[in-house]
Amino acid sequence: MTGYHHKKKGIGILYTDTYLVNGARTPFGKLCGTLGSISPTDLGIYATKAALEKAGVDGEDIDQFMYANIGQSSADSYFLPRHVGLYSGIPEEVPAVMLQRICGSGFETIIAGAEQIALGKAKATMCGGTENMTLSPTVSFGNRMGYPLGRIDFKDMLWEALNDTAGVPMGCTAENVARRYQISKADANEFAKLSADRAIAATKAGFFDGEVTPINSTVFEVEGLNPRKVRLPKGVENFTTDENIRPANLEAMAKLPSVFEKDGVQNAANSSGIVDGAASVVVAHKSVVEEKGLQPLTRIVASATSALDPRYMGLGPVPAIRLVLEIAGLKLEDIGLIEINEAFAAQFIGCERELGLHRSICNVNGGAIALGHPLAATGTRLSLTLSREMNRRGVRYGIASACIGGGQGTAILFEHVN
Repeated sequence: MTGYHHKKKGIGILYTDTYLVNGARTPFGKLCGTLGSISPTDLGIYATKAALEKAGVDGEDIDQFMYANIGQSSADSYFLPRHVGLYSGIPEEVPAVMLQRICGSGFETIIAGAEQIALGKAKATMCGGTENMTLSPTVSFGNRMGYPLGRIDFKDMLWEALNDTAGVPMGCTAENVARRYQISKADANEFAKLSADRAIAATKAGFFDGEVTPINSTVFEVEGLNPRKVRLPKGVENFTTDENIRPANLEAMAKLPSVFEKDGVQNAANSSGIVDGAASVVVAHKSVVEEKGLQPLTRIVASATSALDPRYMGLGPVPAIRLVLEIAGLKLEDIGLIEINEAFAAQFIGCERELGLHRSICNVNGGAIALGHPLAATGTRLSLTLSREMNRRGVRYGIASACIGGGQGTAILFEHVN
């Protein structure tokens, strides 16, 4: 492992002999949909148990458990990574930690897992994130101290998650990007339709079947621990498909009102879907891969995280991608596939124009506008989807990246090894 630090460009690492073995995710449930009542802890358990199976390893093979959750939305959220690990079959002796870099948190768990391996503190790590945005609470800060007469104050934490009080609301950062790059509403709607069309095609072709684990009503039981009962809504026995995906019609989209600014380009159809879901992957050293005869999806080559003006938050992938390429000694032309999280259509298009990307190799199975953006799980999902598509196409190098609230960006460079 070789670390990199530049006060202007950001931070990064070049890895040696570290692999993304395989992983799994839940289907993503739409806001107030099928997964709306399921704890983020339980969603994480579903994904992690399936990830172990997909990777071909046992819980005993995992040395550290790295997990993310942004909007704490259940009473046991303080214990979330520990509970996900224990109920997934990870031995009680294995430590668990929660990481948080907002929309980049899923990436951060992979980066941290790879770092622990490079430092000799682990040979195999479980990495991932979980989010139930439907259960995001309405809170009253300070209620323990009482209220002045007539001044009871409640906040919707889901709404607050979209508002950077130091800069501008997340959606308004996309409008800033749209102005800078002269992106029209028609441009944004056209890209959103492409995301939906690609996600529908990928679903029909069965591509996501290789990463989605079915969700059924069940009881997670571990000796010595209280059982966790999970119940799907009445009439649902087997939940298997991303629920936010729907056909897109440009004529209908053009009639939708702007959400964040009067006459802005962003509307409900060209912004990322608010969804519930979890994703997990196994990251392991070459020695584990060889010893157990595993077939990893990709090698983790390098990672980078950069920061920029919060008012242009959506451009975060630009410096992060440039830095990860610099660290690895590669050029953009060397990259065969790219995943950039679709927080907003204008945000993606801004990155596309600034970097000079070819849309034909970006988000080829659709992105967050269609699938949804479960904050803590997104980076893990992007890494898994990209790695699987790299194997399907035989592409050597791929990059997964995302903008991050507050003005940051993270990118991970993967290499196809099979």
